[in-house]
Amino acid sequence: MLLKFLGTGTSQGIPVIGSHHPVCLSENPKDKRLRTSALITSDLGKKILIDCGPDFRQQMLINKEEEIDAVLLTHEHNDHIIGLDDLRPLIFKNQAPMPIYCNARVANEIKERFPYAFAEQKYPGAPSFDLFEINDNFKLFDEVEITPINVIHSDIDILGFKVKNLAYITDASKIDDQEKEKLKNLDYFIINCLRKKEPHHSHFILPQILELVEELKPRVTYLIHISHHFGFHEEVENELPENIHLAYDGLEIEF
Repeated sequence: MLLKFLGTGTSQGIPVIGSHHPVCLSENPKDKRLRTSALITSDLGKKILIDCGPDFRQQMLINKEEEIDAVLLTHEHNDHIIGLDDLRPLIFKNQAPMPIYCNARVANEIKERFPYAFAEQKYPGAPSFDLFEINDNFKLFDEVEITPINVIHSDIDILGFKVKNLAYITDASKIDDQEKEKLKNLDYFIINCLRKKEPHHSHFILPQILELVEELKPRVTYLIHISHHFGFHEEVENELPENIHLAYDGLEIEF
C-alpha cells in the first residue's frame, strides 16, 4: 500500500494569510503546507481519503489524483471536512453516493452542514453521501482492514486510523493507555505535532511526541498538522532524532 500526504499544515495552512513570519515567507516547497489530509492507495488500487478539508480540490489537482473510493473522517472541524462538497465530480463520475466513515457525532455534523446532500428532492448538481458509523474494526473493499484509534482533541473524542502496521493520528492532545496498546511497535507512526515548546490545549507539541515515541517505540515517526511556529523544515529535520521526521506535502510512504 501507499500513503501520500496531501497536506501537513494546521487549520490556517502555511503560509498564513497576512503573516510575515520567516517560515511563511520561505521559498522552500517543504515549508508550504496545505491543510492536513492523506490518501491511501490500496494494493488493488482503491483510493481512501483521510479527511477532506478546504484544500481538497487543490490537493487532488496538484497530485494528479482522479479517484476517491471512500472517505475516513477523524472529526468534524472545518479544516477536516469542509471540502466534502468538492467530491461532487467524483460522485457524478461514479454515479453513486460517496461512502464516508466517521463517528456518530461527525455524521450528524455533516447532515447539518451539508443538508442539501440529504434532501429528499435534491437540486441538480447536489452531492450524495452514504454515511457509515464507525464503532469497531471494519474492512473496506474486502481488502483493507481499518482499526479505529480513539484519541482526545481538547475535550472531544476523535478518531485516528491504523492500517496494517501504520497509524495515522491528527489533532490529538491525549491518548489513553488502552488505545496506546494498539500503537506499540508500529512501522510508521503519523502523529500531529503543532510546534516545539509552547503548550497547546488541543494539540501535541514536540516534548510530548518525544515521550510518546519513547513509550510506543515505532520504527519511523512522521509529524503532521505542523504550525509555521515549528520552524523551517530543513532546520527542524536536522534537529530531530534520526527516526522522527517532519512530513511534507506530496511525501509518499510505502507500507
